[in-house]
Amino acid sequence: MEAQKTKKLYVGGNWKSNGDLKFAKEHIENLINKLDFSPDKMEVMISPIFIHLPLAKEITKPNVIVAAQNVSPFPKGAYTGEITAEQLKDLGLRCAIVGHSERRSHFQESDELVAEKIVQAQKEGLDVVLCIGEKLEEREAGETNSICKRELEAVLAKKVDWSKIVIAYEPIWAIGTGKVATPEQAQEVHNFIRNWVKENVGADEAEKIRIIYGGSVDDKNCANLIKMKDIDGFLVGGASLKPAFTTIVKICNEIAKT
Repeated sequence: MEAQKTKKLYVGGNWKSNGDLKFAKEHIENLINKLDFSPDKMEVMISPIFIHLPLAKEITKPNVIVAAQNVSPFPKGAYTGEITAEQLKDLGLRCAIVGHSERRSHFQESDELVAEKIVQAQKEGLDVVLCIGEKLEEREAGETNSICKRELEAVLAKKVDWSKIVIAYEPIWAIGTGKVATPEQAQEVHNFIRNWVKENVGADEAEKIRIIYGGSVDDKNCANLIKMKDIDGFLVGGASLKPAFTTIVKICNEIAKT
């Protein structure tokens, strides 16, 4: 089932804790700045590690969004090691990733904490990519929708601006494993998420919000995934560090609205 895309697609590259300064500079100059896409049809984002953000912001062409991989749930103050939304904005950034499963699992970030991060980000006018998704045992137990619902409800309780949020469905069992949800599996969950937004936020918001897929996305599987009605792009991990990212952007640009 190939769907006509009615909104700007969104492709983000999450570099995670990878790369040194030499890699960041060369990857941006040799690949990211040479991406060929129409900003009228799609948005492209890269998210290097914190210490590479100043360099990335300086040398990345303005048609590509530079985003942080995290943001503090606190305002500026005595919070050693934290980087606030205000400081990200001061650096010239306009987006941050929140709720990635690696933050939730490795650093025990709760649904409530993720929601607080969104509140702080939006206070400073930052957009967010909100990551949600289930573990393998939760999928096998038929709990996928209830997990996504729980994670979304924590954000709903904060009265946030959903027009400034991109939702990234990332099944944890597919992140960095080489496994990927089938297009049909991903579409089923994306449809559930969109219906949840419609019922709990509003029909207009549900129509406009971008719901993107993440989880071992690469240049070989992206074409079939992006054809699904409710998949509006990707949050790409490992493939964003490779030439495959060029192909992913190219394929999405070709299917995006004109």
